[in-house]
Amino acid sequence: MENIRRVAEVAKLMADAGLIVLVSFISPFRDERRMARELMDDGEFIEIFVDTPIEECARRDPKGLYEKALAGKIANFTGVSSPYETPENPELHIRTVGHEPTDLALAIEEFLDRRMEGK
Repeated sequence: MENIRRVAEVAKLMADAGLIVLVSFISPFRDERRMARELMDDGEFIEIFVDTPIEECARRDPKGLYEKALAGKIANFTGVSSPYETPENPELHIRTVGHEPTDLALAIEEFLDRRMEGK
Protein backbone atom coordinates (compact mmCIF):
# COMPACT_ATOMS: atom_id res chain seq x y z
CA MET A 1 0.00 0.00 0.00
CA GLU A 2 2.90 2.34 0.70
CA ASN A 3 4.12 2.17 -2.89
CA ILE A 4 0.68 3.11 -4.23
CA ARG A 5 0.46 5.99 -1.74
CA ARG A 6 3.83 7.34 -2.85
CA VAL A 7 2.92 7.16 -6.53
CA ALA A 8 -0.43 8.84 -5.82
CA GLU A 9 1.26 11.62 -3.83
CA VAL A 10 3.67 12.34 -6.69
CA ALA A 11 0.79 12.27 -9.18
CA LYS A 12 -1.10 14.77 -7.00
CA LEU A 13 1.90 17.11 -6.90
CA MET A 14 2.10 17.01 -10.68
CA ALA A 15 -1.66 17.49 -11.12
CA ASP A 16 -1.56 20.43 -8.70
CA ALA A 17 1.15 21.93 -10.93
CA GLY A 18 -1.28 21.80 -13.86
CA LEU A 19 0.04 18.71 -15.59
CA ILE A 20 -2.06 15.90 -16.99
CA VAL A 21 -0.79 12.80 -15.22
CA LEU A 22 -1.17 9.21 -16.38
CA VAL A 23 -0.16 6.52 -13.91
CA SER A 24 -0.17 2.79 -14.51
CA PHE A 25 0.57 0.34 -11.74
CA ILE A 26 -0.55 -2.96 -10.30
CA SER A 27 -2.99 -2.08 -7.56
CA PRO A 28 -4.74 -5.31 -6.67
CA PHE A 29 -6.72 -4.04 -3.68
CA ARG A 30 -9.74 -1.73 -3.70
CA ASP A 31 -8.50 0.00 -0.54
CA GLU A 32 -5.30 1.04 -2.31
CA ARG A 33 -7.21 2.45 -5.27
CA ARG A 34 -9.69 4.19 -2.95
CA MET A 35 -6.81 5.78 -1.02
CA ALA A 36 -5.22 7.05 -4.25
CA ARG A 37 -8.57 8.46 -5.40
CA GLU A 38 -9.13 10.24 -2.08
CA LEU A 39 -5.77 12.02 -2.36
CA MET A 40 -6.87 13.73 -5.57
CA ASP A 41 -9.30 16.61 -6.01
CA ASP A 42 -12.79 15.77 -7.27
CA GLY A 43 -12.75 14.78 -10.93
CA GLU A 44 -8.96 14.43 -11.13
CA PHE A 45 -8.82 10.67 -10.60
CA ILE A 46 -10.01 8.49 -13.46
CA GLU A 47 -9.82 4.75 -12.97
CA ILE A 48 -9.47 2.72 -16.15
CA PHE A 49 -9.89 -1.00 -15.61
CA VAL A 50 -7.90 -2.86 -18.25
CA ASP A 51 -9.70 -6.19 -17.95
CA THR A 52 -7.75 -9.22 -19.17
CA PRO A 53 -8.44 -12.78 -17.98
CA ILE A 54 -5.55 -14.61 -16.32
CA GLU A 55 -5.47 -17.13 -19.17
CA GLU A 56 -4.95 -14.33 -21.67
CA CYS A 57 -2.29 -12.69 -19.48
CA ALA A 58 -0.45 -16.02 -19.39
CA ARG A 59 -0.74 -16.41 -23.17
CA ARG A 60 0.70 -12.92 -23.77
CA ASP A 61 3.45 -13.17 -21.14
CA PRO A 62 6.85 -13.10 -22.91
CA LYS A 63 8.78 -13.83 -19.69
CA GLY A 64 6.75 -16.87 -18.67
CA LEU A 65 6.00 -15.44 -15.22
CA TYR A 66 2.36 -16.54 -15.25
CA GLU A 67 3.39 -20.09 -16.14
CA LYS A 68 5.82 -20.11 -13.21
CA ALA A 69 3.23 -18.61 -10.86
CA LEU A 70 0.59 -21.13 -11.94
CA ALA A 71 3.14 -23.90 -11.29
CA GLY A 72 3.70 -22.57 -7.77
CA LYS A 73 7.22 -21.33 -8.50
CA ILE A 74 6.40 -17.66 -7.79
CA ALA A 75 4.61 -16.76 -4.56
CA ASN A 76 2.23 -13.83 -4.09
CA PHE A 77 1.65 -13.34 -7.80
CA THR A 78 -1.30 -11.01 -8.37
CA GLY A 79 -4.33 -12.83 -9.74
CA VAL A 80 -2.77 -16.27 -9.31
CA SER A 81 -1.55 -16.85 -5.75
CA SER A 82 -2.45 -13.40 -4.45
CA PRO A 83 -5.91 -11.88 -4.84
CA TYR A 84 -6.96 -9.23 -7.30
CA GLU A 85 -10.08 -7.26 -6.37
CA THR A 86 -11.75 -6.01 -9.53
CA PRO A 87 -12.77 -2.35 -9.50
CA GLU A 88 -16.38 -1.79 -8.49
CA ASN A 89 -17.03 1.42 -10.43
CA PRO A 90 -14.19 2.35 -12.78
CA GLU A 91 -14.81 5.36 -14.97
CA LEU A 92 -13.82 3.24 -17.96
CA HIS A 93 -13.81 -0.55 -18.33
CA ILE A 94 -11.67 -1.85 -21.20
CA ARG A 95 -11.98 -5.53 -22.13
CA THR A 96 -8.86 -6.47 -24.05
CA VAL A 97 -9.66 -9.92 -25.45
CA GLY A 98 -10.46 -9.80 -29.15
CA HIS A 99 -9.39 -6.19 -29.59
CA GLU A 100 -6.28 -4.66 -31.09
CA PRO A 101 -4.14 -2.61 -28.68
CA THR A 102 -4.29 0.41 -31.00
CA ASP A 103 -8.11 0.29 -30.98
CA LEU A 104 -8.13 0.11 -27.18
CA ALA A 105 -5.69 3.02 -26.93
CA LEU A 106 -7.95 5.03 -29.23
CA ALA A 107 -10.98 4.21 -27.06
CA ILE A 108 -9.12 5.48 -23.99
CA GLU A 109 -7.98 8.61 -25.82
CA GLU A 110 -11.55 9.34 -26.96
CA PHE A 111 -12.87 8.81 -23.43
CA LEU A 112 -10.28 11.20 -21.98
CA ASP A 113 -11.01 13.77 -24.71
CA ARG A 114 -14.72 13.68 -23.81
CA ARG A 115 -13.84 14.11 -20.13
CA MET A 116 -11.64 17.11 -20.89
CA GLU A 117 -14.38 18.71 -23.01
CA GLY A 118 -16.75 18.41 -20.06
CA LYS A 119 -14.47 20.38 -17.72
